[in-house]
Amino acid sequence: MTRTQAPASTPPTARLSATPATRRTVAIGLGIGAIAALFALAALVPGFMPELPTRAQNGLTLALSVLIESLPFVVLGVVLSIVVQVWIPAGAIERWMPRRAWARRAVLSLLGMVIPVCECGNVPFARGLMMRGFSVPETLTFLVAAPIVNPIVIITTHQAFGFGDGILIARLVGGYLIANLIGWIYSRHPDPDALVTERFRDACELAADEPGGRWRRSLAQLVVELRAVMPALVVGSAVAGAVQVLVPRDALLAIGSNPVFSIVAMVLLAMIVSICSNVDSFFALSFASTFTPGSIVAFLLVGPLVDVKMLALLRTTFTTKVLVGMVATVLLAAFAIAVGVNLVA
Repeated sequence: MTRTQAPASTPPTARLSATPATRRTVAIGLGIGAIAALFALAALVPGFMPELPTRAQNGLTLALSVLIESLPFVVLGVVLSIVVQVWIPAGAIERWMPRRAWARRAVLSLLGMVIPVCECGNVPFARGLMMRGFSVPETLTFLVAAPIVNPIVIITTHQAFGFGDGILIARLVGGYLIANLIGWIYSRHPDPDALVTERFRDACELAADEPGGRWRRSLAQLVVELRAVMPALVVGSAVAGAVQVLVPRDALLAIGSNPVFSIVAMVLLAMIVSICSNVDSFFALSFASTFTPGSIVAFLLVGPLVDVKMLALLRTTFTTKVLVGMVATVLLAAFAIAVGVNLVA
């Protein structure tokens, strides 16, 4: 990630507090606090709030469950991001990387095997990699592969399906190939810095200009990262809960036995439910008796990469064009892999 020096006359803290993004974050925080206060009053004072309609209650419950499930991994990802940016000496990671670009991407796509963080926590960690100097294509390769080659994900997928129908192998190999395909596609881009948002470029400048020791820099970076990802996580969780309530799941499940339509149905379901990749195998297991093996593989590939919650988090860093390209690549590749699994199984 290319860094440009900020004007020396403007302190980083002043620029940080003056941005519209800061005011927007404060407004979101106040809104969340107000909602929490209403729920507290409703719990302490019976009859304070009228009963919500059943559908609204279900949507709120689903949104909160997605948020609560994701929050610990996001915080862990932020902490790991700070470790990478501030505490690991310069060159400590880079010296172990191959020199050739394709080989660097191939190695980075396996980095998730030693980082037990789900897709939510990988976003702030990937931001830390770019702030450290890794290129956008290299970071995208890690970001796409990590939720699937994660050791916890491998264990839970094996516990759910074993080696039956090749689901575990198809998920691991397919995720690795999709990640490196995306990395290769964006490595051809003439201007990699144009792939990230202006807000993220500003965050890189702030991180580079932040004075003081490691603890002060760590605290400053903690504020920057939480301010960037928390509003997106809240909004993404709310959207995921609303979509799950509004989209009739029966319509998706009615076509589970068709070898093509079942794939489409499970892909849509994966984008809607926004389940953490560490546990999505057990959710998919409940459909294994009625859906084809290929459709299960499609669900396990698409869910960790392009569900609505993940897209909201990715938008904090990457432009809309990048997200559209990623979604198209993931969906097409996952569909092709799923068809292949159905033909072999």
